[in-house]
Amino acid sequence: MQSFHKTKKRIQQAALIILLTISFGNVRAQSATEQPESKATWIWYPGDYEIWLSNQMQNRRTDRGSFFPVFWKMDNHFVLMDFHKTYTLQKPEEVHIYAEGKYNVKLDGKLFEGTPSIITVPAGKHKINIKVYSLATVPAIFVKGSTIVSDTSWLLTYEDKEWIDETGKTSDVSATQWVKAGSGNFNDPNILPSQFKLATRPQSPISVAKEGDASLMDFGKETFGYIHLHGIKGKGKINIIYGESKEEANSDSEAITLDRLYFDHEVNTDSILPLSKAFRYIKLETSDGITVDSVSMLYEYADIKDKGSFRCSDTLINKIYDVAKYTLHLNTREFFIDGIKRDRWVWSGDAYQSYLMNYYLMNDNETVKRTIYALRGKDPVTSHINTIMDYTFYWFLSIYDYYMYSGDTSFIKQNYPRMKTLMDFCLSRRNKDGLMEGQPGDWIFIDWANGLSKKGEVSFEQMLFCRSLETMALCAKINNDVKDVNVYTNLAKDVKQKLFDYYWNDQKKALVHSRINGVATQNVTRYANMFGIFFNYFTPKQEQEIKTSVLLNNSVQKITTPYMRFYELEALCALGDQQLVLKEMKDYWGGMLKLGATSFWEEYDPSKHGAENYAMYGRAFGKSLCHAWGASPIYLLGKYYLGVSPTSPGYATYNVQPSLGGLKWMEGTVPTPHGNIRLRCDQTTIRIKASEGEGTLRLKSKTVPKGNHMKLKKLNNDLYEINIQPNVEYTITYKTL
Repeated sequence: MQSFHKTKKRIQQAALIILLTISFGNVRAQSATEQPESKATWIWYPGDYEIWLSNQMQNRRTDRGSFFPVFWKMDNHFVLMDFHKTYTLQKPEEVHIYAEGKYNVKLDGKLFEGTPSIITVPAGKHKINIKVYSLATVPAIFVKGSTIVSDTSWLLTYEDKEWIDETGKTSDVSATQWVKAGSGNFNDPNILPSQFKLATRPQSPISVAKEGDASLMDFGKETFGYIHLHGIKGKGKINIIYGESKEEANSDSEAITLDRLYFDHEVNTDSILPLSKAFRYIKLETSDGITVDSVSMLYEYADIKDKGSFRCSDTLINKIYDVAKYTLHLNTREFFIDGIKRDRWVWSGDAYQSYLMNYYLMNDNETVKRTIYALRGKDPVTSHINTIMDYTFYWFLSIYDYYMYSGDTSFIKQNYPRMKTLMDFCLSRRNKDGLMEGQPGDWIFIDWANGLSKKGEVSFEQMLFCRSLETMALCAKINNDVKDVNVYTNLAKDVKQKLFDYYWNDQKKALVHSRINGVATQNVTRYANMFGIFFNYFTPKQEQEIKTSVLLNNSVQKITTPYMRFYELEALCALGDQQLVLKEMKDYWGGMLKLGATSFWEEYDPSKHGAENYAMYGRAFGKSLCHAWGASPIYLLGKYYLGVSPTSPGYATYNVQPSLGGLKWMEGTVPTPHGNIRLRCDQTTIRIKASEGEGTLRLKSKTVPKGNHMKLKKLNNDLYEINIQPNVEYTITYKTL
């Protein structure tokens, strides 16, 4: 969604369209991933490893000790894969071959005997084929010579589509569809992709309270990992009750996760439990005849370093930022998951927000790509992603965002066929008016909100549908698919027109929530209205009307999840109300901190008290107290306070529009594909330095800004633009309005 967010000047929006049109015509020059590679890495069919790994991860979920699988169709990897590449060598070359699975090797169509791990390729032009079969893991290869290496330029297929006649002659014409290989960060031939594990490190509880045969242990804050039992002696039962709160750990009957162990013979051992869990507290109970000397844990984490940062004059905002970082890191595992206690699944709506936060903190493309691949799965499409209509649309938006933040054209090209078949599925489910309406098997989620109607044609779904069609048009342009550029553009225009024809209510000065049986309801909700602001769908007059009639109107149903609170505050930021948003962040996220939160929650309602804060889904402790969508201040502070965002793929061009929003000073770093943009801003001075791209710094000042190396342009009485070149440190003085 980031690439579509509104700027305050329409001229800038027009410039962005021009920049995107230019960039689409020259995308290959901007994509580092499409340059010739020389470093060997493990390769596989694109998306297969990601699907396999997500199957491993998502099927670790338990609920009170019971296996708890996902609600949707699970795909699997192709079990037989043919890899090939043609090389021209100046001299003979020894090549080492590694594979996950049974394999054979051909050189120029001739099969080597046995299963060679080393072959010699003569000088000249030669084609290497490696065919791999693996049922349990993904067929993958690692090839390493001095110039012959496995990388994403290799071609592969899961079906040859060739035939042989009675003489043994192979067909001259093949219908085989070859694709470029997928890869990750597996660059050691001796470490198999299927052996991938997250890192761990030991931690001990900060306190232990004993009462009889039970011990309540506090690890100090929300955490995730494997319990390590030291010095188990005797035989009998051990119960471990996990809790994000002390109350949950003390509730044997209501806690979401637990382990019940039984040793039927005398033991004298240590034990690390096989499944990682989320908790802050654990209660350990032992029966007569068995004892445990002590308990620690192995904290499990994705070893991804922070590249972005934010600090300011407000200590509470700094604390909110730090806890948001910790929340995002806890939910960044093999994939971006929703919450670490209950679901531990990959949900598209949750992941979409994690991508945006990631771009301003870790800027880790590999986790983004793994998650997008895993969510999409394979053809045929039989349901919406996660069975949720809006989550399908978030998936479309996430691909274009990834392109804008990374400049990685190859990923767009690789996924375009999957985008088309998923969009075909959506188009096949439109109603007679060409709009999206829930069909049997569809989950219309939107948000957790009491009494929120999901009936009929919901305006919010049409809003996301329209943006998804626009995304398809943009990605068709990247793929030089002229026909579909026109098809998707026209479809998007049609849906957008109907959004306003069917849902805009002049009396209420807003889009209404839904139409039922072709008749618009009178109910106004926040969702479509706030998304339309940062999608730039409204006129300036409509924006101000919506701000008053919806965003600042307490009679419109309030939002209680950080999930949608994120978008509500983003809409206000897009309207330039950073000062109001700063207060709201402090009240909302600060409210959780006042209640002792060490990570941010799935839902927070200030009107709830005590144990009410832990309840959800009809369960006393059903709420997640560490949920990825709670970490959104990372994104808001980076995008709308530091004010940095790309305006062409991979930060080739970008905007910087800092807004203190009531802060006395702020400083931070926004990561880009090949460096960082560093900014410090107070009420009189801005210091900025970028390592790549060409930036446009826009600021409001009572006086003409002054500084070094400045190319200054005055836009109106108090608005100025300054060109930012790479590797130049600018110090600019100005006077805030």
